[in-house]
Amino acid sequence: MINPKIVLIGAGSVVFTQGLLADLFAFPELKTARIALHDIDAERLATAEAAARYIAERRGAAAHITAHADRREALDGADFVINLVQIGMGEATRVDFEVPARHGVRQTIGDTLGVGGIFRALRTFPFLKALGEDIAAVCPGAWLLNYTNPMAMNVQYLVAATGLTRVVGLCHSVHWTIHDLCDLLRVPFDEVTYRAAGVNHQAWVLRFEHDGTDLYPRLDALIAEDEQLRRRVRVDMYRRLGYYPTETSEHSSEYVPWYLHHDSEIERLRLPIGAYLGIVDENVAAYERTRDALAAGAPIDVEGTMEYAPQIIHSMVTGTPRTVYGNVPNHGLIENLPAHGVVEVPCLVDRSGVRPTRAGALPPQLAALNRTYLSMNDLVVRAALEDEPRHIRHAAMTDPATAAALRGEQIWELCDAMVRAHGERLQPALRATLAI
Repeated sequence: MINPKIVLIGAGSVVFTQGLLADLFAFPELKTARIALHDIDAERLATAEAAARYIAERRGAAAHITAHADRREALDGADFVINLVQIGMGEATRVDFEVPARHGVRQTIGDTLGVGGIFRALRTFPFLKALGEDIAAVCPGAWLLNYTNPMAMNVQYLVAATGLTRVVGLCHSVHWTIHDLCDLLRVPFDEVTYRAAGVNHQAWVLRFEHDGTDLYPRLDALIAEDEQLRRRVRVDMYRRLGYYPTETSEHSSEYVPWYLHHDSEIERLRLPIGAYLGIVDENVAAYERTRDALAAGAPIDVEGTMEYAPQIIHSMVTGTPRTVYGNVPNHGLIENLPAHGVVEVPCLVDRSGVRPTRAGALPPQLAALNRTYLSMNDLVVRAALEDEPRHIRHAAMTDPATAAALRGEQIWELCDAMVRAHGERLQPALRATLAI
């Protein structure tokens, strides 16, 4: 594959686009790639194009860069499609926090499970269906590399609703979990052997070794000595479940019923309620700084981010073998999780594509938590596939953190309020409010 065509959908997410392009252009073999940028926001698209040209120049790349308001035009002939879209942007995210908060539900990030995750998925699904139809029409052989959350729900829906098979969901949580554990234990990252598996944002470090020696006992000793380490949700979960989770404490606290409903746990574990709203504000500020710097001819950041998409593209273009962590349909990869769910496992990548590896069975306590997560995901996907609004409520009732905070009647009232708040962002059959 010479000069692959790489399309960034939602390229107006400029800061993330900058990091991906810096990673891509760091590979000599990708310096002449064809880069097509698409966004529905004209100002953000123009900013993304200016940033792409700046980064290409700084990296010494001779890439062919184009910007497109029309999605099919951007996708035509693509080899790789990277999805970065956030439907509704900050406005919709604020709804995801403010409405549940008024009903008594606390959230920290709100983008994967819970009420926030449910409605982020439901407003994203119509876009994903349209994107899949466009890919099938103009670039059917392309690989779709998805970064948009909620990751597992989106990938499950994409595969079920569009029939696309070359779909991989990408998240950096496994990489950075191991990186941070190595820093904590003062072990070189490139000298450790590790293996993780589970579901996105709730996978587990099953193996963690240095020179053939298990590093978990060293971690146990460090945790025993350090009271502040014990004030982290993921450390608390590790001590009780026996395996370290691969997502931050803020995220992890939302996927179980034990933390956010209890004031004492919020204080003990220093949980920042509504933290993602601050991230949204910072993302807007970062975009504006980039936009203004480019307009003034000032320098912008061209640092790489170590994301998986550029590594996958490089491996498929050059044949260089790599292992990445991908979110893919289970189909027996983790034998004690549902076959139709989307799991996060190591994937081998080379010129032949992305090939998930079998993880076997998870320890039963880990599989039990993951099954609850996947059950909620399945109900959300079914709500969209079957035009069944009751499944939205069923999903919220199944979600551990929501069920810990509210009675069944209150959950239905909250879902009605969210449906009214998101309105036309949802597919028509799911806009109904339901009273029983």
